[in-house]
Amino acid sequence: MTHTITLIPGDGIGPEVTEAVVRILIATGISIEWESHEAGVRAFERTGQTLPIELVDSIRRNRVALKGPVATPIGTGFTSVNVGLRKALDLYANLRPVWNLPGVHARFQGVDLVIVRENTEDLYAGLEHTVVPGVVESLKIITERASTRIAQFAFAHARRHGRRRVTAIHKANIMKQSDGLFLESARRVAREYPDIAYEERIVDAACMHLVMNPSQFDVLLLPNLYGDIVSDLCAGLVGGLGVVGAANLGQQTAVFEAVHGLLSAVLMLQHLDEGEAASRVMRGLSTVLTEGSVRTRDLGGSASTTAFADAVCRAVERQPPKVRTSL
Repeated sequence: MTHTITLIPGDGIGPEVTEAVVRILIATGISIEWESHEAGVRAFERTGQTLPIELVDSIRRNRVALKGPVATPIGTGFTSVNVGLRKALDLYANLRPVWNLPGVHARFQGVDLVIVRENTEDLYAGLEHTVVPGVVESLKIITERASTRIAQFAFAHARRHGRRRVTAIHKANIMKQSDGLFLESARRVAREYPDIAYEERIVDAACMHLVMNPSQFDVLLLPNLYGDIVSDLCAGLVGGLGVVGAANLGQQTAVFEAVHGLLSAVLMLQHLDEGEAASRVMRGLSTVLTEGSVRTRDLGGSASTTAFADAVCRAVERQPPKVRTSL
């Protein structure tokens, strides 16, 4: 079977790391046809749009995309391409599994948790304006529909993957109506899953507990802003953004980013029911990381992206000790 996948190389280091991941996927032997489209700065320079309609149409048609990092200006300039893409395709669930990779130094070992982040609203709705000079108002949007939908996703994921607990993260002690609505929605869904334990944590306390003892958590359910912050915090527990993957999922489409994590591509292979190819990438990656002679700078080495990709490609068909392959 040949898969047609939209490829978004991205900005900055994006094209370099995207090319490396594509080579690793080719080494698995699966058949992929790529439709490459630009976004962000590169797209704006060519078309005057940061999110061209032909890119969105390509993802709708192919239903799967692999995306590199796209820069977002800070304080000025165009709005986030990532947020725009999630809204345009209704990619309502951001899924980030977090667990230790062999051979990667981390502050904690035995980490095994999943971040489920609502992906379409909250402060990321981008509704802000100047009230008077020197005063800016930003609107936090929480709806029952989106909160219920993401809670259902979290509990269904927990049941499907044998997870035992869902923890809803909130600040309802202060934002009693908005975060309160998020919690009310999660509680209603929790009652439909009596086999899954449910608890709630205030976001600041949850962050403290995560950096003290992450093993106490299983599946974390969060609104958009808290989810963005906590997911990066959790990546730091196991070695950084380069050793975790992420998927943005909707009813019809899925976008896997950013590919510098490589595990995002593994998530994509699993989504495509290419489990053997996903296992081969994981075996190859595990071999290279365990041997330790080829590491990129973010992992304490000096190898280039190309050299690391070469090493993983060579290792893809080896048969190292069995490693975990399910994200």
